[in-house]
Amino acid sequence: MDHARKGEAALSAGNLDEAIQHFTKALSANNQAVKYYISRSTAYHRAARRAEALADAELAVVLAYKRGSRELIRDAQYRRAVSLYHIERYADANFVFDIVRELDPKNKMLPVWDVKVGDRLREIPDGDEKLQVKASKVPDVEIPSVASPPKEPAKAGEEVPAILDAPAKPPAASAASTPSVNPPKAAGPPSANKIKIDWYQNNETVTINVLAKGVSKDALTVDIEKDTLSIGFPTSGDTAQWQTNYDPLYALIDPTQSKYRVMSTKIEIVLKKAQAGVKWKDLEGVPEEGNNTGKGESSSASNVSAPVYPTSSKSGAKNWDKLAADDLKEEDLIEGDESSHFFKNLYKDATPEQQRAMMKSYSESGGTVLSTDWSNVGSREVVPEPPDGMEAKKY
Repeated sequence: MDHARKGEAALSAGNLDEAIQHFTKALSANNQAVKYYISRSTAYHRAARRAEALADAELAVVLAYKRGSRELIRDAQYRRAVSLYHIERYADANFVFDIVRELDPKNKMLPVWDVKVGDRLREIPDGDEKLQVKASKVPDVEIPSVASPPKEPAKAGEEVPAILDAPAKPPAASAASTPSVNPPKAAGPPSANKIKIDWYQNNETVTINVLAKGVSKDALTVDIEKDTLSIGFPTSGDTAQWQTNYDPLYALIDPTQSKYRVMSTKIEIVLKKAQAGVKWKDLEGVPEEGNNTGKGESSSASNVSAPVYPTSSKSGAKNWDKLAADDLKEEDLIEGDESSHFFKNLYKDATPEQQRAMMKSYSESGGTVLSTDWSNVGSREVVPEPPDGMEAKKY
């Protein structure tokens, strides 16, 4: 179970080889654990090892039916359908997605896959055998025999998600701390109308923050491909499921080096650019004929328009990248008082992300706050903090 937890942590961090190793070790101890096969299939998929991903998904399906767990059957069939799609068995993928729909009709990721699979099927000429469904509801694969009787704690651990596995027979102190492991479930799913998205980039990566409180890691679906990104999770209210899909992304990415993590207030997704230095103007792009290198422009281009970052200013959203670039071009950096010298010297040696944070915090606070932490000031208004005995006034 310890290897399963380590595998989930490595998978979330994008360390795919490490995740595969841990899940393999977990399965060597309990080769009947459906969740371990599903998780290793996910890791194989993100590492572009498609055959292994499908093999694990099909084993998970057979074992899930043997267990009679509707939830495990649903998750295993979904992973199987995704794997079939990526080895270009589109008719089979469509067939299995229909099975998932029967088990989970409210899954809002399915319409996204309907479009993707439908587009591929329409490209296949009539009469082509690729249009024939060859998959069955339960794959005809041989399941591994139990190598040795599992220890009782390991068997009990199979009943819960690997990421939440707890030590067998925990002492009172450990039991008391258990609720803190999964605060999102205690808080309940987020409200759809309160979910927001912001993003920023550097030469190597694009970071997307989905601002949503209480998202359950187990219920979250993030599918990262070289040119697409899909995100979905349950919400409160009538919408049942929130989902967004970027198809295609503005430029190509490396899915094997991309990663995501779930925090108490947001989901952070870090996409590794396939071509360093490409400046994204938006998260989603439009397919361009004849462009094989991915959309976007080199960051050295003079007409690049950087993303507009969130602000509550009455003048609207501000492009802090542009403000930072304009400030660097000014020739009077040696003018001004001592505080100006300090700001400008600090600014010149800062990273682009730190420069954005400095410009935003200094401008919005009326010069009373200076921060280099973009993760802290990027998604909120920086309020003035005047010295003691003074009062901030708006003009």
